[in-house]
Amino acid sequence: MNLLAEETVFVFPGQGSQSVGMGKALAEAFPLARETFAEADELLGFPLSRLMWEGPESELNDTINTQPALFVHSLAVYRLFTSLYPHFRPLAMAGHSLGELSALTAAGAMRFTDGLRLARRRGELMKEAGERSPGGMAAILGLDIPLLEQICEQASLAEETVEVANDNCPGQVVISGARAALERAMEAARAAGARRVIPLAVSIAAHSRLMAPAQDAFNEALHRLSISAPQVPVIGNVQAQPLTSAAAVRADLAAQLTHRVRWVESVRWMIQMGARNFIEMGNGNVLAGLIRRIDSSVRTFTLSSPADFENLAAS
Repeated sequence: MNLLAEETVFVFPGQGSQSVGMGKALAEAFPLARETFAEADELLGFPLSRLMWEGPESELNDTINTQPALFVHSLAVYRLFTSLYPHFRPLAMAGHSLGELSALTAAGAMRFTDGLRLARRRGELMKEAGERSPGGMAAILGLDIPLLEQICEQASLAEETVEVANDNCPGQVVISGARAALERAMEAARAAGARRVIPLAVSIAAHSRLMAPAQDAFNEALHRLSISAPQVPVIGNVQAQPLTSAAAVRADLAAQLTHRVRWVESVRWMIQMGARNFIEMGNGNVLAGLIRRIDSSVRTFTLSSPADFENLAAS
């Protein structure tokens, strides 16, 4: 591998990147990955790895399982990378939504065991909030954020709100909120000339005010954790700036439940820092695709399978 560490950043995927079979080939090929999945199974008290590798898909897509599954896979990839390239220190890290927990754990801000427990708890609380305040999400293609903010404001009522949840890349924005308000916003987006309006297969309104019922319990879970300043800069979702202290880490993770993921700004911040290579650590290639749409001049790599490690080594 000939990538320069000072030009390389690690990014970690969030919900939507999961798939049945995730991590299986990695565990079969590398004992360290296999040990990581086994450690997670023991810590959680049930065979998460079997669910990841065999399904059923409906259970893997349940957010209480999706979040720890993505976390474990990403950390298995990261551990394997560091065992192969022990002196490689990236310029920065970032994660999309749940992926921020993976990034912070990889950067040394929390222990693997604590990060995994928090991922599971986050999934539980978000599911409970979704049951108390049902909602949904939709991807809007072809409209900019100022217009979508206006559309969401007009579609919202006092008890039915919808808002911008993810600024993923130019031309792709996700909105989130109560079902009725979401439907009104989707119809308004179509009328405003959106290229596509895609309802997402989720049962919760992540990164919106509908997640507020989960806030107190999540804050308690955060308070119980031992958190330190990241050893590598981690760009937070909420402020789209480096989290440089334990307090900043706690604040960003807490606010993230009800605030938008500012992914475009986060990627551009890392590019301004000097990033030219982005390595996506975890399942799929969603972030690599978004990053190329943000800046087509950078190089992206995915690390999920043994073949991906072979390709990276040849780069």
